[in-house]
Order: sequence, then structure tokens, then C-alpha cells
Amino acid sequence: MDENPAPSACSAANTEEMTGIEQPGTSGATACSPEPAVAAAPSGSESKTVSTQISSLLWGGKIKPDVFRRWLQGFSFSDREPSALVQRDGGPCCVIAPVQAYLLKILLMESPAHSFNELTADKCKTLLIQAVCQILMKCKTDVYRIVTLEDATERTVGPSDDTRDVGQKDSNAGEEPSDPGVDTHDAALLHPSTLGRTATANPNTWTAEAFHEQIRFREHGHIDEVQKFYAQNFHVLSDECGVLLLLYTVLQTKGLEHILSEMSDPSESLIHDTYGCGSQALINLMLTGRAVPHVWDNEQDVGGMKLKGINQQSDIGFITVMEQLQYCTVGFFYKNPKNPVWVMGSDTHLTVLFSHEQRLVSPETPGEIARRVFRQFDPDGSNFIPGPVLQDVLCTLELVSEPEYVELMRSRLDPENLGIILLNAFMSEFFPDEKKSTPDTFDLLHYNGIPNSNYGNVVQYSRGQAVLLESDVRMCNPSDPMLTCLQTKWPTIEVNWSGNRTPSLN
Repeated sequence: MDENPAPSACSAANTEEMTGIEQPGTSGATACSPEPAVAAAPSGSESKTVSTQISSLLWGGKIKPDVFRRWLQGFSFSDREPSALVQRDGGPCCVIAPVQAYLLKILLMESPAHSFNELTADKCKTLLIQAVCQILMKCKTDVYRIVTLEDATERTVGPSDDTRDVGQKDSNAGEEPSDPGVDTHDAALLHPSTLGRTATANPNTWTAEAFHEQIRFREHGHIDEVQKFYAQNFHVLSDECGVLLLLYTVLQTKGLEHILSEMSDPSESLIHDTYGCGSQALINLMLTGRAVPHVWDNEQDVGGMKLKGINQQSDIGFITVMEQLQYCTVGFFYKNPKNPVWVMGSDTHLTVLFSHEQRLVSPETPGEIARRVFRQFDPDGSNFIPGPVLQDVLCTLELVSEPEYVELMRSRLDPENLGIILLNAFMSEFFPDEKKSTPDTFDLLHYNGIPNSNYGNVVQYSRGQAVLLESDVRMCNPSDPMLTCLQTKWPTIEVNWSGNRTPSLN
């Protein structure tokens, strides 16, 4: 696992049916590329060249052959776990894990736990297409721009002298990749008679230049057209370039101008040029449709700079062990998604946590809202606030906030005049009958797409039973990254994993 995402860790979330079909009246009208605008074309219209600026934003000025090769993988399912995607190499988890998360979101609403292993291959393909469509719906600005490969039989063999679509030629382009691949499915569909010639003793090899010369996009106005396209051309997702083609589809559908407007540093590439991992902006784009670079709620003013975070409750959550290490602060919108599915971040990889317990994402009780608001004014997590900000807390909670009343409450909550107000005293005064929406025990399942990170080197879900302890004291265990990450969401959680094997975050 040689991924190494940066430790720094989204909003047109349409209400979609589980078929993945977009609701009417949600498309925008903003052009999304600095190049000359192209009018929306009907399905099946002439293909168009992918923006070279998109490629530069994604990879930076130069694409290293070994980084590019790690991204050459399609979407495929585990032999042991029908609905679990397999990740071959480090790097593409920033695409594969969000797709897996949306797939599980759909599956959790359709199927009980015991039926997961009974899913057919056709059903899992349908789930994958639905997940892809839901991600694209969040990224759409005007039309869907589905990126595919031009005639696979015309692929450039070996290194190319033409660098027009990558910006700069690979210095090591002449090296033979360690894992060559042939898009034989594409070739068979487009020119069946030439398939034998394409897959002979000297098979074609994808280089970055060859790939960028071949990719084109076609425009679709509605998500049902996209769903139909992928159903009829599933190889676009499953063949060797499937993950990359989806990534470019997301970027083209979102549009360069929109992506740049949401990023803090447009000069920073979305894929790390050395490690091949995706930036937090790319992770957020895949999960929420917005390429913002941070994981806190809304905007924060840092030294006079407005730094953008997550602006509404997400369909899929995000938690990370990096928060415990104080590299970032994950906000309420990510920790409390609409569905009990969270992408989990370690320092090297992305995995997915999910549960059948819908009460984990039930609406907040008034007491839980009060705790969340209180902590907004307690950024250090010390469980107290300065006395002078009590009025701000009461205003935010829409409680009585007249100066005379606030002063009375301040003296009552701080009888020793220490200048601080404790969380427990605040809750006892304003929410004495506080109730919890979260159950004390619930099931958890964990997905890691890398075979070597799974028991028996086979991708399958790890199952555990969680319990929330009756304590306000967090038991930190630095040697257990899984527990450390879970405690950023549930501070008092303990989990008994099946077989006493704690799943790996890496």
C-alpha cells in the first residue's frame, strides 16, 4: 500500500430515487471550461476532445509512468463478497472508496444483511451503475460529459511523440510498464474482426500520452441517458481504464471553472505527483460534488482567508484518523451524514464503514443540537466556554438571549465567578431531560478494497458489534488506528470484531 494522501482532509445534492434517476429541474446553465463553450448535444452526438487543462489540473505538469500505471484498473468485484469492489494498487482509492460508499448506501436501503452474499453479478453491476450516476448527479453543472476511449484498435503502441493532451512528455515513456493491459472488450465491440490482431504477441500498452490521445466525451442531458449508456457499455467501467474514465467523467461533468472556484490552491494537482493519491479536494468532489479542500463545516476565517469546507449534510460521511492527530477538524456535516455510511481516512488509504442501524443517522434531538452548538464555541474540546459567549450560544439555539436573562444565567452557571461555563452545567440547566437518538449497541461493517489488507488476502466485509460505554472519558489506544478513527465520531465506542481481527485502515 504505497498511497500517501496528504493529511489535510461537499452541493447540489438532489433527492434521487434508488434507481439513480435525477429529479427534474435541477440542471444549471453555467459553462464549465475556459475553452470555447460547446452547446449541449443530444445523446449519440459527435464526440469532443477532453480539455487539456483538466489533465493538467489532475496530474500537474508531468505524469510519472509508475503513478499512471497504478491508476490503470477497472471496477471489479470480489469473488468472496459480491458487492465489494477490488482495488489492485495504491492510489485510486479516492475514486473506488466513494463509489463503494454510494453502492453500499443504495444496498443498505434495499437489502437486509443476510442477503449480501446472495447478490447476483447482474445486480451488482446495476448497483455500480446507480452509484456512479448518483455521484455524477452531484457534480453536474449543465450536462453530463461521459468520457470514453476512442476506437481502441487505433491505440498508440508504446511511447508517443505527441504530448498535446498531457502538457509535457514523460521522461521515462520508453520504459516498458510492469503491468501492460489490452482493452480487448472495447476492441471487440467496435471492430470484432480486428480483435485477434489487437491481442497478439506484442499487445498494446497504455502510456499517459496514448490514453490522453484516445479519450473523448459525449454529452447527455439527463441522468437516465447516462444510466442507459453504462448499462449498454458496462465495459467502459470494468475494463482496464475504467477508474480513470470515471474520474475524467466527473471532472468534465463538473467543469474546470467550477472546480477551480472551489479549490483554495488551483496550482496544486488533484493527484499527488509522487504517491499517486487523491487530494482532499478530489475526495470531497467524489463524495459531495464540490471540490473544496477542507472537511470542516462551511467556511472558516484563517488569518483573513476564507477557507471552504462542507456546506451541508452529506449523503455519505467522512471520518479520519488524522483528526485525532490534530491535522484537521471534521465537521458535523461529514460526521453525521444522511446515511449510515462513512469513508474512513488513514494516513495512507481510504476505506468504508457502514451499518444497518438507521438510528445512527436519525435526526438530532434538541439536546444533541445543543451539545453540537456548544462545541462550536469550544474549539479546543475542553467542555467549557468563556462566560461572555453564553449569549451567542443562546442566540444560536434560539433560546432567550436578553441581556438581563443572560447575565442571570451566567451567574447561575458560574457561581464561583471563574469566567467559564461547563458543558454539563449548561446541559443540566437547559436540557435536564436530554434523550439520545443513537442506540447503545449497533452493528458495524468495514470495507477495504486492497486484498492484502483483508484476512486471507480476499476482499470481504469485516463485521463487528459496537457498544457505546457509559463514560465521558475517551480511552485512547495509539496502537489501534481503527478504534482511534471511530472515536472521532463516537468517543466512548468499543467494537468486538468477528474473529477478534480488527480490520485494517491501510
